[in-house]
Order: sequence, then structure tokens, then C-alpha cells
Amino acid sequence: MDTVLDILKQTRDWVDQYGAKGWIAAMVLGFIFGGPLGLIILFYALGTGRMGKCKNKWRNGRRGFSPSGNEAFDSYRNETLKRLEDEQAAFRKFMAKLRAAKDKAEFDQFMDVREARGFDEAEKPPTPPRGNDFGESTPATA
Repeated sequence: MDTVLDILKQTRDWVDQYGAKGWIAAMVLGFIFGGPLGLIILFYALGTGRMGKCKNKWRNGRRGFSPSGNEAFDSYRNETLKRLEDEQAAFRKFMAKLRAAKDKAEFDQFMDVREARGFDEAEKPPTPPRGNDFGESTPATA
């Protein structure tokens, strides 16, 4: 008679025959029939590398581009990508400066309106009449 460990090993080998798709299917079924079981399968598959080897998509700092065999094209592509990355960084800096300028303009406008009203921090706005516990105002006594 097989032990539980032997059954688990046989199941693992059977799912391995189907590759990453098999592990994904096992994980989905695990989530459907027993929530934590799906998480256990997910962590096991990722931790042991059963989902397939992750291919290095970041070669030389570039996204998934392997050499084409044509050095002139590869050089042109790398220069173009570098230029686009520089433009993106410059655009992000520009947008940050633009946001800062907009915030400063809005704050300056707020301060101008505040000064025009003659707002003094020492002054307190008048307090409204205080009501009783039922939300009704108390009549003024003479």
C-alpha cells in the first residue's frame, strides 16, 4: 500500500508531464475545491521551479531583445532605445516641474484671496449659538 508521500510524488510527476499548464490547472482546481490548497500548490510550483524556467527577459538592460545577428541593426536599436529612455526621463522631470508650478500658482492664488479678505489668524470666526441635546436652539433670555 502506498503512503501519502508516495501518492503526492506520483501526483507531482503526473502534473509535471503537462508542464506549466498542468500546474496552473492544478492550482485553479485547488482554489475551487479548497482555497488554501490552491495557495499551497501555487507556492510549491513557484518555489520549486515547476512552472517552467523563467527566461531572462532583461538582457543588457533591454526588454527581451536578443541579438538579431546584424550588428548595425542591433547598434541602431540599442541607440534608439537609449534615446527613448532618456526622453522618457526628461518628460517625467518636465511633468514634475509642471505639477510643482501648478501647485505653487494655486497656493499663491489662495494666499492672495486670503489677504484680500483681511483674514487674521488671531481673529476667530463667530461661534454659532449652541443648542440643546435635541438639536434645538435655546431661546435667548432677556
